[in-house]
Amino acid sequence: MRHPYLISACVAGAILVSGCSQDPSDDETVERAFQDVNVVDESNLSDIMLTVADPNEAISYFQRTLQSDPSRIDLRRGLATSYVRARRFTEAAGAWKSVTEHPQAGAGDSINYADALIRSGDWATAETVLDKVPPTYETFDRYRLEAMVADANKEWKKSDSFYEIAVGLTTNSAGVFNNWGYSKLTRGDYAGAEQLFGESIKQDSTLFTAKNNLVLARAAQQRYTLPVIPMDQTERAQLLHTMALSAIKQGDIATGETLLRDAIETHPQHFEEAIRALEALTRSG
Repeated sequence: MRHPYLISACVAGAILVSGCSQDPSDDETVERAFQDVNVVDESNLSDIMLTVADPNEAISYFQRTLQSDPSRIDLRRGLATSYVRARRFTEAAGAWKSVTEHPQAGAGDSINYADALIRSGDWATAETVLDKVPPTYETFDRYRLEAMVADANKEWKKSDSFYEIAVGLTTNSAGVFNNWGYSKLTRGDYAGAEQLFGESIKQDSTLFTAKNNLVLARAAQQRYTLPVIPMDQTERAQLLHTMALSAIKQGDIATGETLLRDAIETHPQHFEEAIRALEALTRSG
């Protein structure tokens, strides 16, 4: 009865060997096989941590794993990515910096480092990091960030050029057009902004941020009618509210009051923000 138990012990971990030889080379083979299984399992676990796991749990996992093998760049990347997912951007920047200092780091790691720096508000360091990326490294993320840095520096020609390149490097350009439009909006180019927001909505009709920005661009030109774009009843009410506040800010008080009443009437539920704005407006009047 002991023989089957002995055999099962020799094939533990689903590794089948021809016997329980005392040859040291057999032990090494089994050990290597176990290591291979562990690497596969760990790889799968890392993938889970980077996708469906809670970001803070993922941070703890990568921190623990790095303690046992701090030289692995994939673990450093996992930790840095998890910080970004958790919206802990200052820590993410530090983690991505650690990745870029690894001997196996590439240009893509520097782009991720710059992205984390921008998210944390460190625009100057982000620009320095981007300047060191080889010009031959041409990706969507690189030009998206270059455009944002140019915007921050009010280098509008550079900004337009980088946005245009970025649009050509992605099949999902709605977000780029929206950012580009917002850049135009901040410069006072309201017509240009309106066109770009419209293009963003064409690419993704669910992007409410672009719809709201489009209304802001139109209101800045004192065009107080909603554009012909896809919208549900709640979105329509919210856009009317945005337009009303823009009108009031520009001194078009009567128009703003009318738009607020339209927003309240349009909203399928209680529209507290618009009601408060209308009450404040009528009190001041």
